Amino acid sequence: MIPIEKKELPPKYYLTYFQYLLDFVKQKYALILNEQENAFIQAFEALSEDEQCLYIRFSNRRGSFFKTDKLKYSEIENIDATLDILITKNFISGLSHEHIAWVGNVLDILNKTELIQLAKMLNLDVKGKNGLKKEELLDWLLESATFDEMVAWLNPEIAEKPAIIKVNYEEEVQMLKFLFFGSRYGDMTEFVVRDLGFQTYEHYDMDQLVPHFQSRQEAEDKFKVSLAREDFYEMQEQNIAPEEIYHWFMTWTEKYKESLSEIAQPSYARFALKVGSYFEKAKLPDLALPVFRLTPEPPSRERQVRILHKIKNNEEAQALCEQILSEPQNADEQFFALDFFNKLEAQNAKKKVKKAVTDKLHKADVLALDKSWQRQVEFGVIDHFEKLHKKAAFTENHLWRSLFGLLFWDIIFDTESMAIHHPLQRSPSDLFKPTFFEKRRQKMEERLEILEDPDTWNVFLNRVFFEKYGITNPLVDWYGGLFPLVITLLERLSSEQVKAVMLEMARNLRENVRGFPDLFIWDDGDYQFIEVKSPTDSLSNQQLYWLGFFESINLRAKVLRIEWKKPDTELITA
Repeated sequence: MIPIEKKELPPKYYLTYFQYLLDFVKQKYALILNEQENAFIQAFEALSEDEQCLYIRFSNRRGSFFKTDKLKYSEIENIDATLDILITKNFISGLSHEHIAWVGNVLDILNKTELIQLAKMLNLDVKGKNGLKKEELLDWLLESATFDEMVAWLNPEIAEKPAIIKVNYEEEVQMLKFLFFGSRYGDMTEFVVRDLGFQTYEHYDMDQLVPHFQSRQEAEDKFKVSLAREDFYEMQEQNIAPEEIYHWFMTWTEKYKESLSEIAQPSYARFALKVGSYFEKAKLPDLALPVFRLTPEPPSRERQVRILHKIKNNEEAQALCEQILSEPQNADEQFFALDFFNKLEAQNAKKKVKKAVTDKLHKADVLALDKSWQRQVEFGVIDHFEKLHKKAAFTENHLWRSLFGLLFWDIIFDTESMAIHHPLQRSPSDLFKPTFFEKRRQKMEERLEILEDPDTWNVFLNRVFFEKYGITNPLVDWYGGLFPLVITLLERLSSEQVKAVMLEMARNLRENVRGFPDLFIWDDGDYQFIEVKSPTDSLSNQQLYWLGFFESINLRAKVLRIEWKKPDTELITA
């Protein structure tokens, strides 16, 4: 057995990463950096190497305040001296009364024992306080003492070095990282993951990469939405009253929504959906409905219909359903609206009605399996077909997604699409946007022509699979058995069928990469896709959508409903 090579990063790896990020941002975003960000870059680059390292160590950690008593970074020679210089140069500050706005953050870095000790130094009665939760202890301290009193004990002036420090230039560093990653979710650990070999990315020349933001306003708008979303989550954690959250959100929306750049609108839409869902789950329809009305992004219209029906406004609910049916954005919307109409008609006629997915499930073939397969029902079906001398594989979404990712690999990651912005990108920024197919339609349709010749697509896919194996692509699930399974699929379907599925996926990649049948069953002369449903399982709208599409192109697929065998019960149908 060949031992796995253990990779080690150089001692100051994080400095290399941060310098790369700065150089990248200076090159790509020179025209939109503001005065403060340029001043930070200039001041940072004037620091010594150890000073830069210690500052980065702080800025890469979560939070703004840190204790200095246990700082240990072996690659930095004299931490105390370096700390003093960073304070002198204003890269960090010792805790002072000026930090009163962050008093909660300051106390949060202390553990319960330290909080009790602080209370004793403040001459507070701590009897019975050991039994409090940390959050309760924090609240009590904040009510019982002033911040200036706390500072006097936490950072005494006679001390050789401050016991607690605050990192400065936070806003500037946050924006520089945001410009690089294009999102608040990206962080410097992604460099580490890459260099340790846990993640491999498609390779690009730096000159081929384009800025994610074309203007300062675009960057600030998307950043603004990200910060507001974080504020929303924080308010929930603090148990702020829903009515207060609603007032805050609607005030924010009124102030910023109309002026948001196009690039920030999808982020705002997702934000609004989160807020609307929060109010709906809190059983506050009067607050949820106006929030959902702020965006047509799915599932907003469905949620509106459900709320309108619940508050007995069926006329408006029906009108919105008609709008959905005239232009559904996905299968969930389409089948929901159809089922809702049928439900209303049935109520008027005092009849029962089945949902489309329920009707499909009830009409499905039934297979009786031994109850030992209860926790792995799909594998029980595979076992059944293998006993019939057929080959079977659990493929669900990954087979079709992987074929799509392999077939269009170079088109997906084409830098001419203007959607590749930094070297750690897992996918183009427009992968799940309507513009994805619009920008690539001609190239994708031309690529599909190789499916007409088995020798051509076999050679092409073989080359892509083995050249790109292991490189991150959110559509491709890498494993050794994937390639032969792709070949099996292409050998059994007509080129027109595969083209149709690929194009249908491309038209709405966000929705249409899911909902495919669970199993692929085949032998030398036949094949079938099977959606397996246990007795307690239901069919989703997206699964119904693909079953209907497969039927429209004569691609063999069906639902197989499972029942558990009773003693001596045989197969009912197959």
